[in-house]
Amino acid sequence: MGNKSILVTGGAGYIGSHTVRQLGEAGEQIVTLDNLSTGNRKAVLSGDFVQGDTGDGNLVGKILTDYDVDTVIHFAAHTVVPESVTNPLKYYWNNTCSTRNLLEQCQKHGVKNFIFSSTAAVYGFPESGYASEDTPTAPINPYGTSKLMTEWMLRDLSQASDLNYVALRYFNVAGCDPQCRIGQSTPNATLLIKVAAEAAVGKREKLFVFGTDYDTEDGTGVRDYIHVEDLADAHLKALDYLRDGGKSTILNVGYGHGYSVREVIDAVNRVNGKPLTVEEQPRRAGDPPMLISIADAIRNKLNWSPKHDDLDFIVKTALDWEHKLLQQK
Repeated sequence: MGNKSILVTGGAGYIGSHTVRQLGEAGEQIVTLDNLSTGNRKAVLSGDFVQGDTGDGNLVGKILTDYDVDTVIHFAAHTVVPESVTNPLKYYWNNTCSTRNLLEQCQKHGVKNFIFSSTAAVYGFPESGYASEDTPTAPINPYGTSKLMTEWMLRDLSQASDLNYVALRYFNVAGCDPQCRIGQSTPNATLLIKVAAEAAVGKREKLFVFGTDYDTEDGTGVRDYIHVEDLADAHLKALDYLRDGGKSTILNVGYGHGYSVREVIDAVNRVNGKPLTVEEQPRRAGDPPMLISIADAIRNKLNWSPKHDDLDFIVKTALDWEHKLLQQK
């Protein structure tokens, strides 16, 4: 293809592994760097693999040189919001300080393109429940703040160097590879559809619903769920955009509509064919009633068009993966 190599940090994780697989299918030269603290080596289906930390400047510099890297796709991060509240320094160390060291090596070695895994958590509690890229950022937990700090570093470095970047602000990622080759294996997962699928196959005794008195149609929280395959594809579209000379930008990645917790439970019951055991609990601190993307910009700028905007399909792929995990035990 004539392109140089791509370094994917955190490419053994949930979203990273789906992106690595798609990059490999597109014929890209890839090297994955992952410390396997939560990732799975077997999930890396394409390219080379190096075990190590993104904060290890010497290792990162060697990879950038040895593989002639001109693009970095940066997933490596801690992502559990409640943990970030109880252990904030862990998040600032890994998500912010390690990224600062990674960016220093990128500048030193002439990396041109950088694609960053950001989050809708940078918005906090938007008053309307909808967030566009122009919505003020006001994160309410260290996880969201740690990601926003990386966006600031990218902004400033891009103005001071030749680096161009795309920061993708994810909404609620869910589902798994439709062919069930890889999926979400994160221990102690907190994402609703993953947790509900685990309950459906018997890995959890029940599903807890936190908050039934929100000012929403059925009283439960509403979120914008996006299939991981569409999210991974957004990274490939961002790569094309930067290679074509696109300017640095920040983009929401979501479907632009939401489902309530009860609607997700109904979908799991429908697809699974039997009802979940559900226990209602009080609200958790820090959960907005509604968070939905305004995501027109990514469709226009990147020519991104999602293929799996179907809640039942998202749930089916998540359930298929949980069944596969049970068979592997």
